[in-house]
Amino acid sequence: MHESFARRFRGPLTSANGGYACGRLATYIRSDAVEVTLRLPPPLERPLEVRVEGDVALLLDGDGVVAEARPVVLDLEPPDPVSVEAAEAARERQPREWEPEFRECFVCGERPEGDGLSLHVGPVAGRDPLYAAPWQVGESAPEIVWAAIDCPGAYASGAEGRGTLVLGRMTARVARVPEVGETCVVASWPLGEDGRKLFAGTALFAESGEVLALAKQIWIEPR
Repeated sequence: MHESFARRFRGPLTSANGGYACGRLATYIRSDAVEVTLRLPPPLERPLEVRVEGDVALLLDGDGVVAEARPVVLDLEPPDPVSVEAAEAARERQPREWEPEFRECFVCGERPEGDGLSLHVGPVAGRDPLYAAPWQVGESAPEIVWAAIDCPGAYASGAEGRGTLVLGRMTARVARVPEVGETCVVASWPLGEDGRKLFAGTALFAESGEVLALAKQIWIEPR
C-alpha cells in the first residue's frame, strides 16, 4: 500500500501539513481514536509505503519512518461550544502574520479561494484562553477534518502567533465528518508545556453545538 501527498496539501513549504498526513495514515487503523506520531516531515509528491503491522500502521520513506499510527483512548473533554457569530468575531482578532515557512499552509496560510481551508483562529471574547474560527466546509473527508483541527492548536499553545512550532503527535477522534456546505466552528486551547514541547486541545463543532471531532496535540519548538 502506498500514499502520496500532493503539493496542494503542504503545511511548511516543503512538506505535507501534519494534520492532513496524520489523518491519511489514521484511516488504516480501526479504532474510535487514533494516535499518530510524526517522526520525519512528510515529503510531498512521491510514493510513500504504508505498512500495517498488527494494530500499528507505519508510513515509510525508504528506510525512514515518517509516521506511526496506533489505536488509543482519547481522554479529553471539549469546551462548551462556540457560536458561529463568536467564532467570526474571534477570527478578526488574529493578526495575519506568518513565519515564511508557513505562509502557504493548506490549513492556516494564504491561499487562493477554495484552495485551502483558510482557518484563522483568534481569541474568543470573554473565554480566554480559548481560540476559534468558523469553517465553511468545502471538502468532506476524514483527513480534511484532521487538518482542520491541526493548526488551530499551534495558535493556542502559547507560541506568538503561529510561531515556528511543528506538530509532533496528534491524537484524534472523528465522530462525524461534516458535509460540504456545512458551517462549523473549530476551537483550540492550551494544555500546558514542558520545555520545547507545547500541548494543545482542539475541537470541531457543528453549528448546532454537536462535537464532530476532538484532538490533543504535542507541538515542538525547533531549536
